[in-house]
Amino acid sequence: MHSKTTISGHGVLPPAPKKRYFAEMRKYKFLYLLVAPGLLYFLVFHYIPMYGVIIAFQDFKPFSSISSIWINPNWVGLEHFRNFFNSYYFGRLLQNTLLISIYKIIFGFPAPILLALLLNEVRQMRFKKIVQTISYLPHFLSWVIISGMVIAVLSPTTGAVNWLIEMFGGKSISFLSETSYFRSVLVSSEVWATIGWGSIIYIAALAGIDPAQYESVKMDGANRLQQMIYISLPGMANIISILLVLTVGGILNAGFEQVLLLYSPKVYSVGDIIDTYVYREGLINNKYSYAQAIGMFKNVIGLFFVLATNIIVKRLGREGIW
Repeated sequence: MHSKTTISGHGVLPPAPKKRYFAEMRKYKFLYLLVAPGLLYFLVFHYIPMYGVIIAFQDFKPFSSISSIWINPNWVGLEHFRNFFNSYYFGRLLQNTLLISIYKIIFGFPAPILLALLLNEVRQMRFKKIVQTISYLPHFLSWVIISGMVIAVLSPTTGAVNWLIEMFGGKSISFLSETSYFRSVLVSSEVWATIGWGSIIYIAALAGIDPAQYESVKMDGANRLQQMIYISLPGMANIISILLVLTVGGILNAGFEQVLLLYSPKVYSVGDIIDTYVYREGLINNKYSYAQAIGMFKNVIGLFFVLATNIIVKRLGREGIW
């Protein structure tokens, strides 16, 4: 009997899962067409290239035939991983990457939240839109442009910052070539470039809070700060927890483009990170397998942080990413 007409003691049986799936696809075919380009992008540029991970376990020669990956591979097992773990650079790279990322999380993650809370309290819409527009602008600039601006502003000879320092009797400082200042430059420029765009999602979350809640606490005598603490922040809590999981998951992504454009051999001891080392070893020195092994190590650690942070967030009663 057909599934649509089969009758049991509990009524008509539902259609088979396979038929139901294709029926849903036909019903929402235009929505599937809308998401198809995005899915195709991730399939072609993110999932299919994942097969290339296997060169981390081979001695792949970049100028040999690509068939050497599949037909006659030279397997070396975990040799590249051992070489990286035993290298002089491993400890320094891991320390620099973690420190820069942690500093960016400590100072950069709360910054958009604070900006969103402050903008939510602004009642003059024209001023609010001006502040939002100015804070969003750096997001639309590439790190090449932003780095050029940072270099120009911090120049020891013509930079505005050093001009002010000298005007008040101080000595010119080479911020980008002194190890004591370089990480601070990275973190502060990152916060400046991302704070506005990062606040958008929090502003959207605040817009979804019922205004009656604010009216209720006002009647109880709550001031602006208390409204932020007891209404605004709880209203953003789930969004904050989800973004925190994603941010901590990328803790080994310390900002490749930013560091590459701003650092120099003088600050390698505090600024050289895993990604810049992979760039030098893989693309400049043509050690593709070695670079792939390092990248795989970084991604596995990132996955561990995502899983661990997601579990902690859910244990605290907040929403995770799954």
